[in-house]
Amino acid sequence: MYIIVGIDPGKTSAIAAIDLNGKLLHSAHKTFAGADWLTNEIRSVGIPVIIAGDNPEVSPMVRKINASFNARLFSPNRELPVEEKRLIAKGSDIKDPHERDAYAAAVKAYRNYTNKFKQAEHIANVIDFKDVDMIKAKVVSRYSISEAIENRKANRR
Repeated sequence: MYIIVGIDPGKTSAIAAIDLNGKLLHSAHKTFAGADWLTNEIRSVGIPVIIAGDNPEVSPMVRKINASFNARLFSPNRELPVEEKRLIAKGSDIKDPHERDAYAAAVKAYRNYTNKFKQAEHIANVIDFKDVDMIKAKVVSRYSISEAIENRKANRR
């Protein structure tokens, strides 16, 4: 399963993983967690196509985790205010502030690609192509939608 992961590094580190439709799949936090814990948590959920932080300046820990997966790195163009993070997390089961920050980062990354994801879904429906998430993952990796579909068809032969 392809996922988007938000990471909130620090003394207490947290992750939040969402699917390519924006649905929360997993969130967790741990005090004094290292890169190994974060990487294992992510691997237990799926294959990250985007690793996101919640600050414009990407932390070394987020960069390190991203390098482990060779995913797309995302950071917002401005620091997200706490109130915005609360609004993003409203309605979710997330109560921990570190998990909330990680979730907000993942959602901001998802929203950045929403139009492309919708285009991929539409085209996949028109041509009756079943593996929409694969197309979305390829689009994040800088493939065009048609290249992603052709690449997938070629690999099936």
